[in-house]
Amino acid sequence: MDFYIVIPAHNEEKFIAQTLESLSTQTLLPKKLIVVNDNSSDGTEEILKSYSNNFPWITYINSTSSDIHLPGSKIINAFYKGFEQLDENYDVICKFDADLIFPINYLEKLSKHFKSNPKLGMASGFCYIEKNGNWILENLTNKDHIRGALKAYKKECFLQIGKLKPSMGWDTVDELLASYHSWEILTDESLHVMHLKPTGKSYNKASKSLQGEAMYKLRYGFVITLISAIKLAYKKRSVMLFWHYISGYLKAKSNKVPFLVNKAEGKFIRKLRWKGIWKKIT
Repeated sequence: MDFYIVIPAHNEEKFIAQTLESLSTQTLLPKKLIVVNDNSSDGTEEILKSYSNNFPWITYINSTSSDIHLPGSKIINAFYKGFEQLDENYDVICKFDADLIFPINYLEKLSKHFKSNPKLGMASGFCYIEKNGNWILENLTNKDHIRGALKAYKKECFLQIGKLKPSMGWDTVDELLASYHSWEILTDESLHVMHLKPTGKSYNKASKSLQGEAMYKLRYGFVITLISAIKLAYKKRSVMLFWHYISGYLKAKSNKVPFLVNKAEGKFIRKLRWKGIWKKIT
């Protein structure tokens, strides 16, 4: 299968070489890989220049955007700047972060999964973070959720869900819409990906409030948002995080922020969420 990879990168000189090195030594090499150097002010570009000179399938472009780290719109807008440079001759399109080290057989294993299941729309491994000298699972979400750091989409699924939404919550709505269109999602526990910069490390208060806004835009409704906010805040051991989520939701509702999904999709999403909640309770 032909894999195309887009990597948004902002000031990643500490990590990007390790990411590219792990992808350049895959047992199944990507067909094309483009890094979007998104307004970096460090040595990121010099590293990208070196890799693009040594590997003809690795390219990069420079992009200008805000220095403010707002997960969602900034990342996905950068992704599209890279995606627009690619042709349509791909089987799988990947959006990867610039701070990951992939196991050598990562793409080969994903390829086997996609080939063996025609209804498989998305697949990934798991992120692990370093803690006290050990690499442990970055346990922020359910194990059936594919993290935004390492998304891989079968072409037909990617197009049917309307590609990626430039908003906080994009890495949840893509899976929900994939399920809505009867695609399957797979997470392979044998694929351990080292995540060099833990999720949320550079998030500010505004970024955290956007999580609550995303819940509104996904048409969760207040009760499901409340339950989700409690769960996420508990995992992070932060009461303030709970308040950021709820205030973000209420502010979005008050301002009548546009939804990311239509009414039928919203109904499906709420039903799916309630099913998951009741499954855990019972």
